Amino acid sequence: MAGTAPISFDEALARLLLLGAPLPAERLPITDAGGRFLAAEAVARLTQPPADVSAMDGYAIRFGGLPGPFRLAGESAAGRPFEGAMRDGEAVRIFTGAQVPAGADTVAVQEDAVLTGGELRFPHDGPPREGAHIRRRGQDFAAGQPVALVGERLGPARLGLLAAAGLAELAVHRRARVALLSTGDELVPPGVMPGHSQIVASNALMLHELLHPYADVRDLGIAADRADSLATALASAEGFDLLVTVGGASVGDHDLVRPALLAAGAELDFWRVAMQPGKPLMAGRMGDMLVVGLPGNPVSAFVCGWLFLLPLLKRMAGDPAPQHVVRQVPTLVDLPANGARRQFLRARLSGEGVTPAGRQDSSLLGVLAGADALLVRPEHGPALKAGTSVPVLTL
Repeated sequence: MAGTAPISFDEALARLLLLGAPLPAERLPITDAGGRFLAAEAVARLTQPPADVSAMDGYAIRFGGLPGPFRLAGESAAGRPFEGAMRDGEAVRIFTGAQVPAGADTVAVQEDAVLTGGELRFPHDGPPREGAHIRRRGQDFAAGQPVALVGERLGPARLGLLAAAGLAELAVHRRARVALLSTGDELVPPGVMPGHSQIVASNALMLHELLHPYADVRDLGIAADRADSLATALASAEGFDLLVTVGGASVGDHDLVRPALLAAGAELDFWRVAMQPGKPLMAGRMGDMLVVGLPGNPVSAFVCGWLFLLPLLKRMAGDPAPQHVVRQVPTLVDLPANGARRQFLRARLSGEGVTPAGRQDSSLLGVLAGADALLVRPEHGPALKAGTSVPVLTL
């Protein structure tokens, strides 16, 4: 491991993403692939539309026969096409999505037509041009055409496209298996009334909800501030892709997670980051498993989880661009100069700009729960006047 001097936020994130890599591919039924990232190009097996079809309810005609009259020869509905071919002077009643009969080259909307005794006329404006209101075969996609590329996340619209293209299975990157381990003698599980000098362990629940869209997350419970308890808990994490410890990562007499990891054979890539909140952050490997140690303060744990763990898990899931998007937004208040650590201030966005919370203590979950953004103050950033654009991350 490098020296224990804090490294910059940018360096820490870059090194963490280098530690991770996209997980191997697996084939899943398309019904189970939502939210995954494609590991192989998806190619259409079908053509859509499979034939020329009508975009409107109306009448299929030959444009050259206008203004008519046309003799009504039958109808074409979705799933029940007109049999045979139209002849000169004929029209076919047609409905949206129905196949255009052979011999027709245009669809006239029904509002423009007058049907009297089986004879169709267009007393006013008919179709504007030949080919009007027809969706051509293959207009959406054709068999053999790529319909999704490697690295695309499978959201609802993309899954709908792939289903329509005839794909039943997809090659996607496997979801990471993540273990959460809380540490601290003062912690009790959620739902248990804490005793004297105890608090509820809320961080694991918070992190589970943050991470589960990109990973399969399991809570290993709470380890005591003892070497034997930590050793047993670390051994139970075998087989996971990522172990996230929460608490015990600082330098106090009871902060035993780092020495416990080293004793278990972990190799730490970095420890301590020049950021606020979240300075006591560490990352490395223990065998084939990635290890990230988060601070125990709730806001620090959440902010570090959001800033580091989400991009890491997105990368492991196959996302080619896993980092959060930074926006530039006017600050609605004056901001003081910043020191040597990058600050991530809990803030609220509005239509006019962004306002940091008045209290930024890393223990204040109420402030975090009321925030919808992090206002980023760079290292040694100068004082700024209200109205100045500042970098913002939307939570």
